[in-house]
Amino acid sequence: MSESNPVALSTEEHRDPLKTTSARTVTAAAVTTVIAEALSFAFGMTWEILWALVLGFGLSAVVQAVVSKGSVTRLLPDDSFRSIAIACGLGAASSSCSYAAVALARSLFRKGADFTTAMAFEFASTNLVIELGIITWLLLGWQFTLAEFVGGPIMIAILVLAFRLTLKPRLLEEARAQADRGLAGVMEGHATMDMSVGGGSLGSRIASDRGFTAISHYFVMDWAAIWKDIVVGLLIAGALAAWVPESFWQSFFLVDHPVLAAIWGPLIAPLVSLLSFVCSIGNVPLAAVLWNGGISFGGVASFIFADLIILPILNIYRKYYGVRMTRYLLVTFYLSMVAAGWIVEVLFGVLGLIPDERNAKVMEASVSWNYTTYLNIVFLTITATLVARFLRTGGPAMLRMMNMAPQGGDEHGHEHGHEEASAYTCPMHPEIRSSTPGRCPKCGMDLVPEQH
Repeated sequence: MSESNPVALSTEEHRDPLKTTSARTVTAAAVTTVIAEALSFAFGMTWEILWALVLGFGLSAVVQAVVSKGSVTRLLPDDSFRSIAIACGLGAASSSCSYAAVALARSLFRKGADFTTAMAFEFASTNLVIELGIITWLLLGWQFTLAEFVGGPIMIAILVLAFRLTLKPRLLEEARAQADRGLAGVMEGHATMDMSVGGGSLGSRIASDRGFTAISHYFVMDWAAIWKDIVVGLLIAGALAAWVPESFWQSFFLVDHPVLAAIWGPLIAPLVSLLSFVCSIGNVPLAAVLWNGGISFGGVASFIFADLIILPILNIYRKYYGVRMTRYLLVTFYLSMVAAGWIVEVLFGVLGLIPDERNAKVMEASVSWNYTTYLNIVFLTITATLVARFLRTGGPAMLRMMNMAPQGGDEHGHEHGHEEASAYTCPMHPEIRSSTPGRCPKCGMDLVPEQH
């Protein structure tokens, strides 16, 4: 058989430009089709969970509006069982944004909270929150939601035990010294914002004018904090669903070897999460794709738990606590996630709660007049109401403060607390001035020293 002559082919293409143009058109059409398919999957998942996202963030905003962050530190003085339990409860009632949770944990630590308990609060803030459970239920099923709320406390308990056995006082003091430098991370303003309403019954606080304003601000701030993670997570999930063949996942997750798959899943899942750059509830769509692909039940749990060790957050730990503590946190966090995944795998397997079918909702775009559409319309209306309130009550100015360096130090660690202050003022409402510390009557933020 004679071989093709490249020169001859080139000459043929030169002589027939229509054929070359046609080939290029087919290639471009194929690429467009592949991209459209990935976007279709992403939109399909977005439409399915949209109302649940609004519901989850709304409930979280209500809780934050009635629970003062100032009271949190006083409730976390040590690593006793009581303090850890309180930290888990308060964390579950807070924002689901991983960056805000990490910033708030550092803030609690600087104000006197126990480091172990602050880390327990951080874990609960991202793994035990309402919106995570709702989205997990919708995309994966109730068994996975139950696994998150059972496995989360187990993971925290393992982490606390690991800290008690291995965390050296010298390393902790190094971390405290680094934390007190006040280097800026991400979502600092969101982590320290406190607009909670006190006094009166729970219902009256929520229904009050100030309560409605606080709810609207927390709602929009939470969305602003993690919308990028949600969008990126959905796009990556759509791309994986459309482009990666099922045979690859089955081979990668050792589907043909059930025992090895149960061991391998929780081991590899946190590493996949670490490299995905997606945190908060944005990793749930990715978990749905991995489950359909063949990862073990415990692997799904470990993957969702691992949003606190993605590369951007590890870099924040480095700024907050130093390189040595960052390495320590990575190792202990990873091992806790793996162990919790294994325990979930065994426990739910014994109880017969692991689903037999892999039918997570990873679907292409489809909008019809069903309950999902009606719920989306209702909750989008609620969203519009809260956003309008946010815009009318100084929300944009507060939004610009979300990534400001924490009070007490700039991004280079230079302290400002020793400068003389003749008055205290609100960062968002500079016309509010006081001779003593307090809270702004307009937005509820802590008054800060006016610098000269």
